[in-house]
Amino acid sequence: MTYHPKSDFMHIMMSRGYLADCTDYQGLDEALIKGVVPAYIGYDATAASLHVGHLLNIMMLRWLQKTGGKPITLMGGGTTKVGDPSFRAEERPLLTPAQIDANIAGMNRVFSRYLSYGAAAGDALMLNNAEWLDSLNYLDFLRDIGRHFSVNRMLSFESVKSRLDREQSLSFLEFNYMILQAYDFLELYRRHGCLLQMGGSDQWGNIINGIDLTRRVLDCELYGLTSPLLTTSDGRKMGKSQGGAVWLSAEMLSAYEFWQFWRNTTDADVGRFLKLYTDLPLDDCERLGALGGAEINGAKIILANAVTGLLHGDEAAQAAEATAREVFERGGVGDDLPRLALTPADVADGISVGQLFVRAGLAKSGKDAKRLIAEGGARLNDEIVLDAGQMIGAGELAEPVKLTAGRKRHALVTLG
Repeated sequence: MTYHPKSDFMHIMMSRGYLADCTDYQGLDEALIKGVVPAYIGYDATAASLHVGHLLNIMMLRWLQKTGGKPITLMGGGTTKVGDPSFRAEERPLLTPAQIDANIAGMNRVFSRYLSYGAAAGDALMLNNAEWLDSLNYLDFLRDIGRHFSVNRMLSFESVKSRLDREQSLSFLEFNYMILQAYDFLELYRRHGCLLQMGGSDQWGNIINGIDLTRRVLDCELYGLTSPLLTTSDGRKMGKSQGGAVWLSAEMLSAYEFWQFWRNTTDADVGRFLKLYTDLPLDDCERLGALGGAEINGAKIILANAVTGLLHGDEAAQAAEATAREVFERGGVGDDLPRLALTPADVADGISVGQLFVRAGLAKSGKDAKRLIAEGGARLNDEIVLDAGQMIGAGELAEPVKLTAGRKRHALVTLG
């Protein structure tokens, strides 16, 4: 669809590549022009940290606040007890209330880097749907809310249909998830005047449910907006690296490793990622993304510094760049490299080089380490490793040992 937005927020969503679909382009655009629009994105607390896959939607909330809207980060303290079945092959493992609360605390620290929370009109709100879901009376909920849902229609949603088509079990617990998420939108409108729900395009069906429910119960108009599900130019799911998920918590992934993830961006993705993951002006993003040859490496450093600066602070970004220069340009070890600290007990009988690579997070398993070494991709203190079974003792760890996997992944091993 070709639509020319009038509001700053919709213009940014469309021009920078955030927008996949919208329930009513013109209606939402006009609401944004009229006044402050509260909008929310929901986050189930399934892990101790958010990861890069969440970052696109966090940036959408950031731009909403920068253009005068009111972001709401809705933590799924209630819905996490059920688990979103969307496009999953099996039911999520159930977490205890204590695990859920701990995960929410970890996630909240990330949001505060991107959004300004407070009591003013444009300040962001941090809410938890356990506030209204935990106290629901089951029979009242069935009568007042459940009657508005058609099972036939719920079964037609692709997120559910794909699971059933594969003849994979869908529990009644999970089937309730879309009703609870729809109820969230209704409650957020009642309590905070929330007009817009945003999310990835896989959430389209859940968003539509919330809009329809609120229209049926309160006869009001709400809006939905989705972002594309990103893959890199070489077809990989955005946010995945060789070492697994790219976490946004410094306790789970160092600022240096986070910086390196962005520095290693494929040339073809630089311009697009600058638009989506930084605040840099659109013209600068397009200019930097169009660079070729060796110049594109400078653009990648700008990308890595900008994204890392938002999350971890400018000092951490600069330290990561300095470490990278030390490692790559001068062959040093760098002060900011990820570290594996071993105890004397760990090396009492020696430890194999293969196990060092596994424990340092540079290989997923012993088999993966052996493959890396067999292919000539493993180095110890810049010397090629030839034997995964080579033993390293305490004497060889008197000074820090640098491990290298491929050309760009490094770690230091120290003996405490």
